[in-house]
Amino acid sequence: MLKKYEKFLKEFDKKLKKYFDSQSKHICCKEGCSACCEVGDYPFSQLEMMYLMTGFRKLPVEKQKIIKENMDNLKKSRLFKHFFHQCPFLIDKKCSVYKYRGITCRTFGLAYLVNDKTKTVKIPECTKEGLNFSNVYDGKEITIEPIKENLDLPYVIESKLAKSHKLEFGEIRSMIDWFPDN
Repeated sequence: MLKKYEKFLKEFDKKLKKYFDSQSKHICCKEGCSACCEVGDYPFSQLEMMYLMTGFRKLPVEKQKIIKENMDNLKKSRLFKHFFHQCPFLIDKKCSVYKYRGITCRTFGLAYLVNDKTKTVKIPECTKEGLNFSNVYDGKEITIEPIKENLDLPYVIESKLAKSHKLEFGEIRSMIDWFPDN
């Protein structure tokens, strides 16, 4: 299943590259900016978690240890089901498993249509911090044409592209819920 998922990601990343290129003048993501990884809930499907853990197992033992400590600390400090936190895989403001990151991580930074009827557009949270799309968003509406595809995780895993690869994504949970409590 992971080989099929890698083939899907290759095609999906190609599509995302076109989207990022088309919106590049409104995106200020760069290495060292990790605002998107510092506060989130990070939804992952079962298949994405399997892939992420493949990347985790390839990391040096020292990095694995840091990630395990990060996860343990998050589990201990969690008070509510929906828990916004720093991604445990973020080390020194860099994703330690970048190649293996989830779909939500891959699509972050884009402005896209989530509801065609209401014309609701999803923009990155960092827009509020004066980053992505802040030059075309006035706090109420965006003045550019968004991508006309819903890139939220549930829609991506039900997309024609995903179906063409005959993938079984499994359940979607917050990343932290995939890890057992100690």
